[in-house]
Amino acid sequence: MAKRPTLPPADAAPRAPRKPGRPTSAKPPRPRAARATAAPHAEKAAPQPGPTPDARPAEAFAFPGADQRQLLETLSMNLAKAAMTAQSAIAEAALSQADRPAALSADPFHVGPAMNSVMTSLASRPDKLFAAQADLFNRYMDLWASTTRRAAGEEPPAAPSKDKRFKDPAWSENPAFDVMRQSYLVTSDWMNGLVSSVEDVDPLTKRRAEFFIKLLTDAFSPSNFLASNPVALKALAESNGESLVKGMQNFAADMERGAGKLKISQADYGKFVVGENVATAPGQVVWRDELFELIQFDAATDKQRAIPLLIFPPWINKFYILDLQPENSMIRWLSAQGFTVFVCSWVNPDQDKAGFGFDDYLEKGIYRCIEKALEQSQAEHINTVGYCIGGTLMGAALAHMAARGDTRVTANTFFAAQHDFAEAGDLLLFTDEHWLNEVEQQMDAAGGVLPGAAMAETFNALRANDLIWSFFVSNYLMGKSPPAFDLLFWNADQTRMPKTLHMDYLRSMYGQNRLARGEFTIGGIKVDLSKVTIPLYFQASREDHIAPMNSVYRSARAFSNAAVTLTLAGSGHIAGVVNPPSAHKYQHWTNPALPATLGEWQAKAVEHPGSWWNHWADWLHEKSGDWIPARDPKTGPLKPIEPAPGSYVKVKS
Repeated sequence: MAKRPTLPPADAAPRAPRKPGRPTSAKPPRPRAARATAAPHAEKAAPQPGPTPDARPAEAFAFPGADQRQLLETLSMNLAKAAMTAQSAIAEAALSQADRPAALSADPFHVGPAMNSVMTSLASRPDKLFAAQADLFNRYMDLWASTTRRAAGEEPPAAPSKDKRFKDPAWSENPAFDVMRQSYLVTSDWMNGLVSSVEDVDPLTKRRAEFFIKLLTDAFSPSNFLASNPVALKALAESNGESLVKGMQNFAADMERGAGKLKISQADYGKFVVGENVATAPGQVVWRDELFELIQFDAATDKQRAIPLLIFPPWINKFYILDLQPENSMIRWLSAQGFTVFVCSWVNPDQDKAGFGFDDYLEKGIYRCIEKALEQSQAEHINTVGYCIGGTLMGAALAHMAARGDTRVTANTFFAAQHDFAEAGDLLLFTDEHWLNEVEQQMDAAGGVLPGAAMAETFNALRANDLIWSFFVSNYLMGKSPPAFDLLFWNADQTRMPKTLHMDYLRSMYGQNRLARGEFTIGGIKVDLSKVTIPLYFQASREDHIAPMNSVYRSARAFSNAAVTLTLAGSGHIAGVVNPPSAHKYQHWTNPALPATLGEWQAKAVEHPGSWWNHWADWLHEKSGDWIPARDPKTGPLKPIEPAPGSYVKVKS
């Protein structure tokens, strides 16, 4: 209906008479004459009522339909539910932490002094700082120019990013998110480059600053925030907010699992049970004492090599990284090659082991384990494997055996093991005296052991994008359930470490590099790696961030009088080692020589597709004696205690 005209006040001045046909407002006149003319034909075709000007504002602000109202209500309720879930989790965490002592140090990694040194250096070079600012300005000018050309259709959209954080096409297809992504990359690259360009600062101090800036720039990636992540926003819209509700439920569950501290889930831990669907290689525990269980695995062939193989895994992790699933189990594969396989399954130490040190792990660990494996196999000699920190101990043990004239071990293999720590990677940043004092106090507070979660957090920080932020986005912003991934399940199954052993390891190896320098004393002997003369096989991984390939190479050369074979595998610390031939993944490089530097070795190395296991097995067969009838763990001199994987591996931290 037309609006009723408003009458003027009684005392208003009379209006001038209107001209015929002039409208009273800006609205078009009603077509009365047209309707009058058309009236005689109304029976033939009734005119359809068209939209009137008065109806336009009403349509623009029309209330949504029932379906739209329901969607909006659902979205609003889910957003409120997500907010309440997060607030409740944070409140409970605050209450659970209220009675705990404050952090021992506000700066446990001693980043403050490192950043102060770097900033002082930059301030002393105003010309360099000005050039850096000009460089950042030019980068942004290039970015905005490119963005303008794309908006005008003069330049194609940016190619999808190779950075895993921005691999979704939405980051490059949507102009707003494309600019956000590229401006972040420009800024973070500039900041990291600026710190790296400092020259007149102690190398370790500079490295600490670089590490901190990298952590900082990784944390501020737009992919880590809901409002600036197009993939998370899309999931939010498509699920009417349910993805965020699920994400906050995941967040609350992780806060509860961490007893008030955020403990990000990396895998669906309920999908795996040790001894049921991981660590299932058949065998028997044939010896158990306070420090380890000795497991002998069943034969998979009618005949086996006469010299058995004994594996010493790192005591910081559990041995079943070598026996996850049947298809990627190194233990099953070695058995199928005809080797008698023993594994030392270390105890998960509690407070009663706080005083155990290298001497205990040598005498009560390495030596006793070798003794019992030889007794069980009725062999005179044995071949050994040392993995990671277990390899560091094994290297010291071999030097100790050489000094004593002990010839029971005839050949040894090292997986991702370090003995020369001069170039031990970013873990060196966690071993200055300031941080070591912090760790020592933390262990004292825990009764003399380092909680397994503490080391897990350190290792995660070395690869924050892969091991922290990717799960933060997936679990919390996207609301996805963690994957059922056996390797990540194992990675979260950390063990504790005795204070005496761990502090000696950090100070003697990372802090002072005493083993490589011939200054490390173990078992009452100052050991010398150059005295080891048995054949050694070193495996390094090209992308290893815990035992960097250059560090492993230096370690191989430290055994200067041994016959060393070195193989470089593709991938990292775990996938580089656990890479069965059937997977047809990655590659490996070999070179029989061992020149002065890794670069020289790589220059003449031959690349081979796939796993390095077959190359190692060929080497191992040559060192393992004749073929004999297969050994049965149940019929040896040591009586079986329980089936593999035993009890120690099932103890949780």
